[in-house]
Amino acid sequence: MVGEKAEKLPRKVYEKELLRLQTELVKLQEWVRATGTRLVVVFEGRDAAGKGGTIQRVSEHLNPRVARIAALPKPTERERGQWYFQRYVEHLPAAGEIVLFDRSWYNRAGVEHVMGFCTKEEHQLFLRQCPVFERMLVEDGILLRKYWFSVSDTEQQERFRRRLEDPLRRWKLSPMDLESITRWEAYSRAKDDMLVHTDITESPWYVVESDDKRRARLNTIAHLLSSVPYDEVPPPVLELPDRPGSTGYQRTPRDLQTYVPDHAARL
Repeated sequence: MVGEKAEKLPRKVYEKELLRLQTELVKLQEWVRATGTRLVVVFEGRDAAGKGGTIQRVSEHLNPRVARIAALPKPTERERGQWYFQRYVEHLPAAGEIVLFDRSWYNRAGVEHVMGFCTKEEHQLFLRQCPVFERMLVEDGILLRKYWFSVSDTEQQERFRRRLEDPLRRWKLSPMDLESITRWEAYSRAKDDMLVHTDITESPWYVVESDDKRRARLNTIAHLLSSVPYDEVPPPVLELPDRPGSTGYQRTPRDLQTYVPDHAARL
């Protein structure tokens, strides 16, 4: 139940349902491509809330020419002199495309506001302009879905600790991530303020309880699929042709080419 600590979803149950949902995501992708739909999915939340893992599962089996991830770095000096939303507009999808925003224009409502990277006036301007901006996107035909990943303070700290100890995931930690621990309440107030101003009828926020990553991933994908009126597009009929007979081609001698050493043979 939402708001209560649920038992961790068993791995076998998770993997079986994830495969089923990912199969549906492929069908959704083909519908988007065939119909010229433009789909934008925004993933937001605190550091270590599970956004990245969910995005990875959403995009895992999709065609990168149709579905791409937009994870923008910090703005350049030129971009800081633009209208705030301008750098995000150029990453919006064209017809037949899906864009998954790993963080988005909502940086200004969260980290920029809390860490002092924007002025109070810029923050207030964002809160006024954002609903207008999103209404324009929806009015133009873009399907916009926004997910906020909600993680508890104890679970976030445990995930930080595991990242700190794991050489494969330590890159995910930055000094700013760790400082967010000391600014928990400031981020909470910023999130509440953001939701008050930007949870609008045209583009509502959907909150994902994410202390259990497996549940969060399944719940997000299932909701996304249920929110888009896609149909299965019949695939083109393909037949594997017979391989033609040889016409006398001879392969270049192997000793004239440089091969990658067989590292696997030494295992």
